[in-house]
Amino acid sequence: MTMDTFPYVGLAKVYTVDFQIPDSAATATAYLCGVKTNLNVLGLSAAGRNGVCRTQKGNEVTSILKWAKDAGKSVGIVTTTRVQHATPAASYAHSASRKWYSDSDLPPGAKLGGCTDIASQLLNNTDIDVIIGGGRKYMTPKGTRDPEYPSDLGAQGQRSDERNLINEWLKMKEGKVARYVWNRTDFDAVDPETTDYLMALFEPGDLRFELERDPALDPPLTETTEKAIRILRRNPNGFFLLVEGGRIDQGHHASRASMALHEAVALDNAVAKGLELTNEEETLTLVTADHSHALSFNGYPFRGNSILGKSPLYGTDMLPYTTLMYGNGPGHKIINNKRPDIRKVDTKSKDYVQQAAAPLESETHGGEDVAVLSRGPMAHLLQGVHEQSYLPHAMAYAACIGPDTRHCTHTPPPHNAAAARAAHTHTHTLGPALLTLLSVITVATLNTLH
Repeated sequence: MTMDTFPYVGLAKVYTVDFQIPDSAATATAYLCGVKTNLNVLGLSAAGRNGVCRTQKGNEVTSILKWAKDAGKSVGIVTTTRVQHATPAASYAHSASRKWYSDSDLPPGAKLGGCTDIASQLLNNTDIDVIIGGGRKYMTPKGTRDPEYPSDLGAQGQRSDERNLINEWLKMKEGKVARYVWNRTDFDAVDPETTDYLMALFEPGDLRFELERDPALDPPLTETTEKAIRILRRNPNGFFLLVEGGRIDQGHHASRASMALHEAVALDNAVAKGLELTNEEETLTLVTADHSHALSFNGYPFRGNSILGKSPLYGTDMLPYTTLMYGNGPGHKIINNKRPDIRKVDTKSKDYVQQAAAPLESETHGGEDVAVLSRGPMAHLLQGVHEQSYLPHAMAYAACIGPDTRHCTHTPPPHNAAAARAAHTHTHTLGPALLTLLSVITVATLNTLH
C-alpha cells in the first residue's frame, strides 16, 4: 500500500480521559485539537461532560484546521461519512454530544442552555473552503424532500428551526465563486481553478460503501480528494486538508470485514492521489487512525490464502473459522451450543458477517495504540510513541501555525561587527501544506493498514 512507503512511523495512545477504549469524537478532538477529552465529546476539554450542555461554555478547544485558517491558509474536509460526523466535526464544532447533528437532535435542556447543533456550527465557527461528504438532511427544514430520494421519508430534512443551511451557506459566500453540488455530474463540472468555495453533499447521511457506490452518482474518495487539493493549493500560503475514510469504521461495526478492507484500500488510493498532487518538500502528509477495532488476525493460514478466507485448521468443535474474526459483534451466532458451519459459506462476500466471541448488535472499538505514518517536512517529529493529542502540535510546529510560532522567526547570531550591522530577521515556514488522511482500522493489521 502507498501508506507503507512512508519513511517515518510512530504509535499514538488513544484512550480518553474517562474510558480505556475511545470513540471517534474524543480521539478526533485529541488529534485535531491537541487535548484529550471525554467519550462522545467534540471540541471541548475534559471539563466538558457527555451530553451536559452547561459544561460547554469556557471549555472549547480549537483545532489545527482553525489554526491553519487563522494563519491565512485554505482549509478543507473530505469524508465518506456525513460532514457532521465525529471526525470532521471535531475540526470545527464544540459540542457536549457528538450526536447533536441538527437542532432536532438537541434535548430541550440543551436548547435552553444555548447549545447549538453541529450542522449550524459548520457554517458559523470557521470559514471552511472545501466541505465534501454526506449529511444533506441535517442542513434542511423538516419535510424537505431529498433531491436523490424524494420518496424516502428517512432522507427528508431534519431541522426543526426551518433553516436551510445550504442556502444560508451560499448567501454567506456572495461575491465569491461558491458551488453547492449533490451529484457527480455537477461535481465534475466544478472547475477547481476558478472555484473559491465548494460544498458537496452526496447523500442525506453517510456515503455508500465503496463496494455499493453508484459511480454515476457519487465520485470515489480519490476524486473528491483531488478536487479538494486542486482548489486549496491555489492559496500561496498553503492549505490544511483532512481526508477521512470513515466508513472503514462502520464496516467493522457491522462485522463485515470485506466492506472495511475495501474502504481501507479506497483510502490508500486517496493517499496516493494526495502525494501525486503535492510536493513532498513543502507538504507534511500524515496518515493515522483515530482508534482500532476488536478485529483479530488469527489461525495459521497459508501464504497466499485470502485475508477473507478460512484457516486450514479447524477448531476443537471440528468446524472451520475465518482468518478475520471479532472479539464481539453481530457475528456471535451460537445455536444449540454450536458455531455455524461455514464450510460451504462464501466468506469473501461483501455481506458476510465474521463470527464474534461475544454477542453485540454493533461491534466495539479497540484500545490498542494506532500507527502514525508521515512524510514531508518535520515528519521525524512523529516517530516514537506519543499521546494522540501530540499529533496536531507536531503538525502545527512543522507548519508554523497555532498559538506558539516563536521558532518560526529568528535572528542569526552575527559573526562580526559587519555581520551584526547586516543582520536581519529571517522567517521560515516549513510545510506550507498539511495533508492529514484519517481512518479507523485494527492494529492487528498494521503491516498493511493503519
